[in-house]
Amino acid sequence: MQEPRLELRGVTKSFGEATVLHGIDMTVKPGEMVCLIGASGSGKSTLLRCMNGLEPVDNGEVRLDGVDIAEPGFDLAPIRQRIGIVFQSFNLFPHMTALENVALAPRRVLGETAQNRIEALFERFGLATHMGKYPDQLSGGQQQRVAVIRALAMRPQTMLFDEITSALDPELVGEVLDVLRQLRDDGMTMVLATHEMGFARELADRVCFMDQGVIAEEGPPEAIFSAPAKARTRQFLSSVLR
Repeated sequence: MQEPRLELRGVTKSFGEATVLHGIDMTVKPGEMVCLIGASGSGKSTLLRCMNGLEPVDNGEVRLDGVDIAEPGFDLAPIRQRIGIVFQSFNLFPHMTALENVALAPRRVLGETAQNRIEALFERFGLATHMGKYPDQLSGGQQQRVAVIRALAMRPQTMLFDEITSALDPELVGEVLDVLRQLRDDGMTMVLATHEMGFARELADRVCFMDQGVIAEEGPPEAIFSAPAKARTRQFLSSVLR
């Protein structure tokens, strides 16, 4: 039986008096694509940030390849090399070219130039002619693809994506989703918070519907989208799919 790449047990997280995650249990297998769906404020983004330690959990375990990285005092620096995360805001340095943005972390953290490998990533994702451009010279879709390349340049085993198409004009969404399709074909382990229901239905191995800080329902895409068991899931899907 294949061991989980990520395993969450009883994860809770509060901000002040507001509890955002209520005892989350979740397993992600190597090579699996899991899509988190749900209304804004349901806890999707916080859950992703807890997965790589950007937000410390209040209680529970976050196991990466069997090791609990949520233990107090655990050194998260090497963990974040193994779990890349891309946000809805591109967070590119405006005074650096696309190539410089991508090359910075491998040089500073890994101590390597990796020029050929990085240029190959730009080529693969259709940005070879844009490496020398600054962020304000790129479209939103191009900037988001640079952000994905920047995360991939660290050679992660797992990728987390937090609503990475939500800040894009509708005509630019497709080019970013194409990148995710390629990563899925590569067998990259991925967890995505997304509002792109068609994409989740087409490509996810498993869909988790989050509601008020819990995973209210999960299962294969066809089961969730065609025959959801919970009334709240049906209500949410009817509102976003109509």
